Amino acid sequence: MKKTWIPAFAGMTLAFCAIAKEVALDVGHYAAEPGVISASGVAEFEFNLALALEVKMELEKLQTKVRLIGERGDYALLHHRTRDARGAELFVSIHHDSVRERLLPQADRFAGFSLFISRLNPFPGKSLACASSIGARLKAGGFVPSRYHADPVLGEARPFADEANGVHYYDNLAVARRAAMASVLVEAGVIVNREEEQRMRDPQVRRRIAAAVAAGVRECLAKER
Repeated sequence: MKKTWIPAFAGMTLAFCAIAKEVALDVGHYAAEPGVISASGVAEFEFNLALALEVKMELEKLQTKVRLIGERGDYALLHHRTRDARGAELFVSIHHDSVRERLLPQADRFAGFSLFISRLNPFPGKSLACASSIGARLKAGGFVPSRYHADPVLGEARPFADEANGVHYYDNLAVARRAAMASVLVEAGVIVNREEEQRMRDPQVRRRIAAAVAAGVRECLAKER
């Protein structure tokens, strides 16, 4: 019987094509409303931009196309972010966290990452799968999920969608609810906590977070082929 030669890289080529999907990477907040102010007085937008640029680089290393949104700090209207993400496979919004104003004197008690999805998103199952994948990768990288947002007294009583991986439901979250594709909001760390802010500003820590987020996104999108 005549043998058919199949190139050794054929399977790799198929895998490459399968994950070469576009991710809309949103830099949370904008110049006029830059988000929370860190313990040392730095606006959240600066943290978000620095991390988003790292995530973009890591995703591109994984052969994933990235559409950066809001990097100039001029996206004042939230629906413009999701509007300009149309056609992407996944919307990922990068943020850094705070606590309620009355808890700011105790902010050093709170730390960790949180992930949010909306059940009103048109793809809630995929949103959850991607958020869980990102959370699992962050945990594998040595980062710990925060329980603050689920706390009914101190936090916001946001129910867990995946407690083990730090994923919460936040149904009315605008960028998750309005997106035409699966959507995840990432709170990388609590920057009103003095020690956590220093970690978030460390280039090596930021690179590890970015690599974990990118790996989680890639893993999720690869499962969609």
